[in-house]
Amino acid sequence: MVNIIWFLLVSISIIYSLLTGNISAINDEIILSGKSAFTLILTMLEVTVLWTGILRIAENSGLLRRFAKIISPILSKLFPSIPMGHESLDYISSNVAANMMGLGSAATPFGLKAMKSLQELNTNKKVASDAMITFLVLNTSGVTIIPTTVIAMRMAFNSHNPSEIIITSLIATLCSSIAGLSLDYLLRRKNR
Repeated sequence: MVNIIWFLLVSISIIYSLLTGNISAINDEIILSGKSAFTLILTMLEVTVLWTGILRIAENSGLLRRFAKIISPILSKLFPSIPMGHESLDYISSNVAANMMGLGSAATPFGLKAMKSLQELNTNKKVASDAMITFLVLNTSGVTIIPTTVIAMRMAFNSHNPSEIIITSLIATLCSSIAGLSLDYLLRRKNR
């Protein structure tokens, strides 16, 4: 559906520029938008590669495992069906750590591994387990302390203070996480 909408918008724009005799504006915009998109990708790539490398070092050094032990009491309350010490908790904590740094792309592999590991614990393979749903809610609510991707985008567009959004992002992530997890808990409790 989105493809159709984009196709219609582009088609209408081109037809309008042809009818008004302003085809050079379309050509200029195509060239300029390609250049700005490439610049944005390079800027974001720098930040993503840096933090992905840091997370890889943290994973290989055992730092993520230590982080998992620190937040395991919280995770055991959120995921009571997962046995303590199960690899799912390690993957979930690694996913949460990457998301806290605002690195959704670095968090994705950990999230996929967590879901695969949670599926192994699932008794009904055709239906998502409570733990899988809770993890999805937690992941979707986006527990972000430092929104590095957004800061990189703001830097790319020459923001005067790219990091000024940290406080508002923290408030937004707390609200969305509390609301999502509360609703998940209430619905799960109601369905039992």
